[in-house]
Amino acid sequence: MNIVIQKESQKKTLKEQILRASIQLVRFGWEQALSCVFPVVIFASLAITQLVPLPFLPRYDWLLLICLLMQWWMVRSGLETRDELKVITLFHIIGLALELFKVHMGSWSYPEEGFFKIFGVPLYSGFMYASVASYLCQAWRRLNVELVKWPSFYIVVPLAAAIYLNFFTHHYWIDVRWWLSALVLMVFWKSAVIYEVNRTKYRMPLALSFVLIGFFIWVAENIATFFGAWQYPNQTKAWSLVHLGKVSSWLLLVIVSFLIVATLKLIKGKELKH
Repeated sequence: MNIVIQKESQKKTLKEQILRASIQLVRFGWEQALSCVFPVVIFASLAITQLVPLPFLPRYDWLLLICLLMQWWMVRSGLETRDELKVITLFHIIGLALELFKVHMGSWSYPEEGFFKIFGVPLYSGFMYASVASYLCQAWRRLNVELVKWPSFYIVVPLAAAIYLNFFTHHYWIDVRWWLSALVLMVFWKSAVIYEVNRTKYRMPLALSFVLIGFFIWVAENIATFFGAWQYPNQTKAWSLVHLGKVSSWLLLVIVSFLIVATLKLIKGKELKH
């Protein structure tokens, strides 16, 4: 009799655990979705402007206008703070500089017309990088992210700079991305992020979070190129899947993005304490 009661109790406990895990997963997904508002608007705009031609302005200019209005609304509504806007603006500049160089080198192109293009690069493109920063800032705040065993500022900043510079220098010198990736694993091997869902804290190795974000951005890149956000040389005649090797590029870009956001958050946190 006791064995039967014990088994029933175990079944009930297991069901409760599965139910709680499901609720936590749904809540985590909801918080992630809210953090992705800016990227979702960009993708929706890419799809709509591709399927429904808009009058008066070229498509790239409509995308710039939509991004500007979205950015204004997010700050106005309180979805983003002014400090987060500063971070996002920094990413817009960093992304635009990379775009100008990569388009010049023929890595990809923006074949459509636009009034607001600089050396073949439409200004809306910077918002695609800014949207990554927007996601990181939003998720950081919504999930109450904490860093565990974060390396020294004097290691993080040069590493982020080296990763970013390699996007430029590999066109003239050897590509050291794999060496940099190995260095990232060494530096952040013991580091982790703690995030909170429904007042319950979870821990994830930082290297794993880099890989997951990088992979999902690669998926997003395929969606973006499908809707004509930009074109790789092998996509000029017909769309094709972005090479899986691009995951490494996005992984490194995510690392740079995370390192910048984390460093600025830590600096801001120290300022508030003082």
